[in-house]
Amino acid sequence: MTSKIETLPQVQLGPKGPWIGTQGLGCMGMSEFYGATDEVESRATLERALERGVTLFDTADMYGVGANEEFLAPFFRAHRGEALIATKFGYSRTPENPDDWSLDNRPEYIRAAVERSLKRLGVEVIDLYYMHRRNEAVPLADSIGAMADLVAAGKVRWLGLCSVSEAELREAASIHPIAALQSEWSIFTRGIEAGVVPAAAELGVTVVPYSPLGRGMLTGQAFASVLTAGDARQSFPRFAGENRDANMQLVMKIERIAAARGVTAAQLALAWLYTRADSLEARTVPIPGTRKRSRLEQNLAAASIRLSAAEMAALEPLAAAVQGVAV
Repeated sequence: MTSKIETLPQVQLGPKGPWIGTQGLGCMGMSEFYGATDEVESRATLERALERGVTLFDTADMYGVGANEEFLAPFFRAHRGEALIATKFGYSRTPENPDDWSLDNRPEYIRAAVERSLKRLGVEVIDLYYMHRRNEAVPLADSIGAMADLVAAGKVRWLGLCSVSEAELREAASIHPIAALQSEWSIFTRGIEAGVVPAAAELGVTVVPYSPLGRGMLTGQAFASVLTAGDARQSFPRFAGENRDANMQLVMKIERIAAARGVTAAQLALAWLYTRADSLEARTVPIPGTRKRSRLEQNLAAASIRLSAAEMAALEPLAAAVQGVAV
């Protein structure tokens, strides 16, 4: 078998963390939100990802209302020295209250949430622990202080934040080293480029883009017809009615550029992200989600592709033309 370093390039996680594969795997859809899943194929996808050099596997306590952590537990236990667990706290969604999407960043909540995640995952320490979203009613220093206490207690190895501002990232990093910043970033969603990404690069924080394929939209025109009952994307603004039609016209432009390059639309979208991150001197580990080995292989192939200046220029106007806000 080809070695992991040869199959997938590696970058360092945070200022002093381990070296990890430069593409991770988003596991949310294996349990919820994107319609029916195939557990056998999902488990095969996890195993294949690890074989190919993926080391960062992303979940959260609210995915499947805890079920996603439980689903991943056997995989993590079987590969504890290889697979890096990234999970999150923040949404107060529980089996008893699955419709409660309020945010809780209080220290006492964080201490309880990590214990629940450790139990579901069946491990003694979480590798990367994110604040899923910020509740501004709680001082950031209080939340980061509680997270830092988890590191000191040996329950968490590295800390991460999701979807915070440049100022919040800097404040948090002044309290405790932040290994990773997870935010939406793609050809269609570029808001973090102005301040957040440069700050992360300066601080040595690894940027972990979620939805780098626009929740599937950037995979191509065929995607528009695959949404099924139970798929949450049907209610997302960018996937609704006229917005979807307008956005799929933009996707057609991506497909034309991809065809000229001899790659898929998804590969072009991921290659754009890697190329843009290089230009901003930011370490990045996108986490496209998939439940299929075939999609995984396509996505991983993009890790070694970089786009030309002409290709980047052709893609530059698309974000401003997207219809509908990102969720």
